[in-house]
Amino acid sequence: MDNRRLILAIVLAVGLMFGWQLFAEHMGWIEQPQQPVVTEQQQAPAEAPKAAEVKAVVPVAQFVPSEGREVRVDTPLYEAVFHTGGGVLQSFKLKQYDADLQPESPLFNMITPAAATVAPMGLLVNGQPSWNMGQWNFDGSDVKLENGTATLTFNGDLNGTRIQRVLTFHADTYLMDEKVTITAASANPAARVSYNLGATDMSSESNYDMMSMAWDLKGSLDYDSDVEDLTQKGVMANGEIYWAGLMSNYFLSAVLPEVGSTSVFKGRITEGGVWRAAVELQDINLEAGQPKVLKTSWWIGPKSRDLLATAPNELSDSVDLGVFSFIAIPMLKLLTWMQNLVGNWGIAIILLTVLIKIVFWPLSRKSFKSMEKMKQLQPVMKQIQEKYKDDKQAMQREIMQLYKTYGVNPMGGCLPILIQLPVFVALYQALLNCIELRHASFVTYLPGTDMLWLADLSVKDPYYITPLVMGATMFLQQWLSPSVGDPQQRKIMMIMPVIFTVMFINFPSGLVLYWLCNNVLSIAQQAWTLRNK
Repeated sequence: MDNRRLILAIVLAVGLMFGWQLFAEHMGWIEQPQQPVVTEQQQAPAEAPKAAEVKAVVPVAQFVPSEGREVRVDTPLYEAVFHTGGGVLQSFKLKQYDADLQPESPLFNMITPAAATVAPMGLLVNGQPSWNMGQWNFDGSDVKLENGTATLTFNGDLNGTRIQRVLTFHADTYLMDEKVTITAASANPAARVSYNLGATDMSSESNYDMMSMAWDLKGSLDYDSDVEDLTQKGVMANGEIYWAGLMSNYFLSAVLPEVGSTSVFKGRITEGGVWRAAVELQDINLEAGQPKVLKTSWWIGPKSRDLLATAPNELSDSVDLGVFSFIAIPMLKLLTWMQNLVGNWGIAIILLTVLIKIVFWPLSRKSFKSMEKMKQLQPVMKQIQEKYKDDKQAMQREIMQLYKTYGVNPMGGCLPILIQLPVFVALYQALLNCIELRHASFVTYLPGTDMLWLADLSVKDPYYITPLVMGATMFLQQWLSPSVGDPQQRKIMMIMPVIFTVMFINFPSGLVLYWLCNNVLSIAQQAWTLRNK
């Protein structure tokens, strides 16, 4: 009985299927086999809306690509060259910064020919590079911007997905704003859009100016400058990224996603030595035929503190002044004011050193007096040490009583140095990250010669004159200091000038100049204190 019902059901289903097909063909709902598809579309264009019911929605306007060419953007701050095939950068020359110290030096180029090979400012959609897998058109012209803003618009098609890039340039900043409009051919609930960055090493000759991958994750700055690690493994960070990119002490190439978006930052160094990175926006919902607008910004240029202060997404944090930034910032402002006053960064550093010495004069004077008292107590201390040489506790008790009786602080000589240490560290960070010191001259040529000497305070002294003189002043300072402690301790202290000389040998000459001036002033202060004790 069940078998018969099954057979009857099959027969009825087959009959219904054939009957429906004959009825549909009679009504014209199904194409006749002898009619080609092209002819049907030509003769009955009114059928297109029905076809749309079973096909994905696509942009109506036909995309017509144009031949790729270069387009230039000239502002008071930079000269940029884009390629219309995707809106990627070909070069980005900074008008206010030279590549080196030579008289005929070219402008510093943030995007060298090698860096241009990785398509800086290129856009990727779902991992596909739009600049070489898509088609583009552009009907604009070169931009000459004296003030205000100007825009360039690039239109592209990537496998049926329409992309429009509108870049806005400002005459008074290196910040570039971008609005990307994506119109997908089909729905994609989890699309990915990546912004590409690329640069060659932007660091200077200084060993303390290092290129790095940097990113700011919800206000927390992090970076990686390990070349070997970045070449082999690369770096990755994800979350709410405020900005990310490539930087040295003085230059920055970064992308700033819209705040609140979830991003992934990836970076590595290519085999050709090009630093390449990308910020990928996650989980972008694309509805078929519905434009999706994404906003972002770019910064390609120097780490100018004044201009970065007005940039969004806490981009000013790219100038890292360390844990003592609260000291470094006012010192840097004061140093800049002094330079504007005298017109020479070297003289400004000397004036700042004098001012710092004046501020710490009372502490230094107290330190010298404490050391002198310690020297006077040396004979009594030796007697105590001899008397209680077999009883260490009694010896310490008697020595402390001696200090108390004569009002001597054994740490009095070290305390001023410890207090001044944060100032030195803050100034160190300030000078390392002050782009104004790049190619800033003190004594351009070695006296009596045409050899460049202290022509760039951001790099080491090429002839090591200032660090050697600094070491000599430290030795003289130690020799003039009152002899306290045991002879072994004194010998160790006399080795300190050698250690400092070796440590400072490759320091930026601006920082060595500060320490040298500080030593000279300390020697003068010691001599004055000893004369007027």
